[in-house]
Amino acid sequence: MLIDGKDLLAVADAHDFAVPAFNVSDYAMSNGLFEVCEQKGAPWILAIHPDEVSHIGQDVIVALRERAHRSSVPVAIHWDHGGGYDEILTAIRIGFTSVMIDGSMLPFEENVALTRRVVEAAHAVGLSVEGELGTIGKTDDQAEAGTDDIIYTDPAQALEFVERTGVDSLAVAIGTRHGIYPATLAPELKLDLLTEIKRAVGIPLVLHGGSNNPDSEIAQAVTLGVNKINISSDIKVAYFDAMRSVLADPGLREPNLIEPPAVVAMQKVAAQKIDLFGAAGKAHLYADGLADATLAEREQGVLVH
Repeated sequence: MLIDGKDLLAVADAHDFAVPAFNVSDYAMSNGLFEVCEQKGAPWILAIHPDEVSHIGQDVIVALRERAHRSSVPVAIHWDHGGGYDEILTAIRIGFTSVMIDGSMLPFEENVALTRRVVEAAHAVGLSVEGELGTIGKTDDQAEAGTDDIIYTDPAQALEFVERTGVDSLAVAIGTRHGIYPATLAPELKLDLLTEIKRAVGIPLVLHGGSNNPDSEIAQAVTLGVNKINISSDIKVAYFDAMRSVLADPGLREPNLIEPPAVVAMQKVAAQKIDLFGAAGKAHLYADGLADATLAEREQGVLVH
């Protein structure tokens, strides 16, 4: 069932687990992720950032929405790392049910102003909003934006940000980086800082750059209040490494011979993340049909008004 991000994360927050947000960059990946999440009985977030939208095309969102409506598990379609107000308007127009506005690279007051403007627009049509405070690190230039030196989220500033913007969830900087860590850089999360932030703001917290971090730290972060974890690089590495192996046979040309092994490799990684985040078997916590009905009412309201 198709659901908005606020309803999805509210259940995760109440029951102490994290919803996986898997970044999708082609349609075969999305099908594979729907399948594994349904097999695991896990709610999930189909995340697409602007570069991925430009790759798969806006028209695909219609098909993804239809697939989500038919799914046996709750799923939100999330615009990841929106860089500006106009991008969010595009996400609203083409059918996303959740959006992120990333003003983390802006001065605090500018981040507040931009995020509050997005919240006003998105909430008016029933979409949930994720903001970001602090900066996620980066390991290379392929992943989403980040900084060489992490600017950690300040708990007191986080509370002010949440109160002034009205965001439904907050992405925080506690030591993660986008991409795959090189051998010279060891990931380490500031879990004490995470505890302080959660105590201050209360709302669902989001961990970006969740790939390639130690399982033990990620599992502990979930127990301390993280309710959404973004996974992009880990599933893409599995997917495309398997595809490279298959394509070593120069005689192959049909997608149905090339892509399925890559999907299976990706699904193994996704299944391990679902278990790690405590999301397996949690779909039953969402009232059957309620999210679809609520979303349909909102959409009808948007059309009427």
